[in-house]
Amino acid sequence: MAKWGEGDPRWIVEERADATNVNNWHWTERDATNWSSDKLKFLLLGLSVEAEEGKCEVTEVSKVEGEASINNRKGKLIFFYEWNLKAIWTGKSKSGIKYKGTIEVPNLSDENDMEDLDISVMLNKDEPDTPLINLMKTKGAEKIREALGSYVGLLKTEFTQGMILPTANGVAKPQSTSQSKASQDKTQVCAVISSSSSKAAPVNVNTGVKIPTCKFSMKETFLTSPPELYRVFLNQEMVQAFTHGPATVDAERGGKFRLLEGNVFGEFTELVPDEKIVMKWRYNNWPCEHYATVTLNFLDRSSETELKVECRGVPDSQEEQTKEGWRRYYFEAIKQTFGYGARLF
Repeated sequence: MAKWGEGDPRWIVEERADATNVNNWHWTERDATNWSSDKLKFLLLGLSVEAEEGKCEVTEVSKVEGEASINNRKGKLIFFYEWNLKAIWTGKSKSGIKYKGTIEVPNLSDENDMEDLDISVMLNKDEPDTPLINLMKTKGAEKIREALGSYVGLLKTEFTQGMILPTANGVAKPQSTSQSKASQDKTQVCAVISSSSSKAAPVNVNTGVKIPTCKFSMKETFLTSPPELYRVFLNQEMVQAFTHGPATVDAERGGKFRLLEGNVFGEFTELVPDEKIVMKWRYNNWPCEHYATVTLNFLDRSSETELKVECRGVPDSQEEQTKEGWRRYYFEAIKQTFGYGARLF
């Protein structure tokens, strides 16, 4: 083998500053199955179409069977994915009649072009005929195709971080991956009033990629009691009221939440009634599978409640957007919706 600094292009090596797994020329593989399963469910659940006939929505993703992985061979990424999907849709006509049906996608794989994807939309056997089935077969199927196209794009961009490592000169080889065609409505979420930052670079346990993060604290005062403010964050109807849209809130330890058109989601990890909420919290455009830890403490201040918020593990690049989003989409929205206005610190 050539000495360091005397590399021969015929060798399948290239100089690397750390001299290990040289430029990832060795065959490396990353399992994307769990990430893909979660991402597919997230992208499909809640998809809706509306027309003169009424409105239809994907209300459940009942089957996600398959696997996905990424291989790096000689600096090139090779993608493998193969999925069999099934979902349930519900419709409501203008006259208020409800219908139910299924959606099946048996051939989502790297071997098929997105245009050739087989999307089967059916109405349940016990349901009467309705024009809503045609709505789902046309506009609904197109939205599903777009969502699955987004999955493929995110697999080839978001999940591949760290797959190509830098060479000796510090420059990474470009990855020849296609970019996602689907644009994302990135409602910026976050907030607050006083913040103190602390930088870190923890490793994302799911991808092995170092993500520089920060932590900051916030506090805000609301003209209501701690039990009532606590309830605002856990009651699904109240969450839908202050976010002005559909939301899913499973108010128990380990329960999931999803709001702001799916741009914010996570899981409750600790609930102390009327006193504290701890949750894994993330915004949809953050690095894949990366969550911040958000702790809400509800303090009784006589006729007011002081809410103290600590956010840990927020990506550095998202700090200011996160603060502004919390202020706008949580604090201000809650005050305006429920009349809890109070002075700002």
